[in-house]
Amino acid sequence: MTDPDTLARNRYFAMLGTRLLGVAGALLGLVLIARAQSPVPKVIGTALVISALLLIAIVPRALARRWRSPEQP
Repeated sequence: MTDPDTLARNRYFAMLGTRLLGVAGALLGLVLIARAQSPVPKVIGTALVISALLLIAIVPRALARRWRSPEQP
């Protein structure tokens, strides 16, 4: 039903969007750390940066592994 090229393009954009959301989350965490005046927002910002970096590193690879085409004999 779906063209394989269209499916591959959509999956690529999904992985790219995941990376961009991770970068945006990391930047938000850095801004939160820089503007915080008490320790609680700094801890939240640090946790946000760490989780965003993990999102950038892990999720696109997991998606690529899940969507990998089967090997041809």
